[in-house]
Amino acid sequence: MQTVTLLAFAGVSFVGIATPGPTVLLAMTNGSRYGVRRAAAGMVGAVLSDFVLIGAVAVGLGALLVASEFWFSALKYVGAAYLAFLGIMMLWSKGTIDAALRQGAADAGGTPVSIALKSFMVAVTNPKGYLFFSAFLPQFIDPTGLQATQYGVLALVFASLDFIIMLAYAVFGVQAVRFLTTNGALWLERACGCALLALAGSLALYRRAAA
Repeated sequence: MQTVTLLAFAGVSFVGIATPGPTVLLAMTNGSRYGVRRAAAGMVGAVLSDFVLIGAVAVGLGALLVASEFWFSALKYVGAAYLAFLGIMMLWSKGTIDAALRQGAADAGGTPVSIALKSFMVAVTNPKGYLFFSAFLPQFIDPTGLQATQYGVLALVFASLDFIIMLAYAVFGVQAVRFLTTNGALWLERACGCALLALAGSLALYRRAAA
């Protein structure tokens, strides 16, 4: 795979990842709640989901979702329901970030496994990811070369960028929570919950024909 191809892929991927979405929003929220060290578990979960999504596209799952209205809708509504669940939990948590302010982010609850699983599930239950990779990745694949290796290289580049960008969002969350009052922390948590609910609604209304 040519260097110029990888650079082009990395540039476009960077813009796509940096645009706020569910996983980077969770990275920021996890950073503000738990600190960067524990938020890293969520980043690992999201990175694992990158490999799952790209691997699924490589073996044809993306094409299946394009062709099947049933499977596309099933995955879409599961993903939307999970995002809505996370959003509602943030709205009902009544000050988890405030607990981080008062006790220190590292003491604010949440196990690494649960944090990682949330980020992983948010990504793998979103059919937009499969459709995006199905349309995006083949443009950087040389049909005359070994495709498995090329998909592997692209997955490593994308996952590395994803981790770096999520780390930046998590650090931002840590810095933001240090300057918040108690009411400010509560409103930040509610804003994140509302954002996830909005993303859930957007996903529920998303139509396969728009991909």
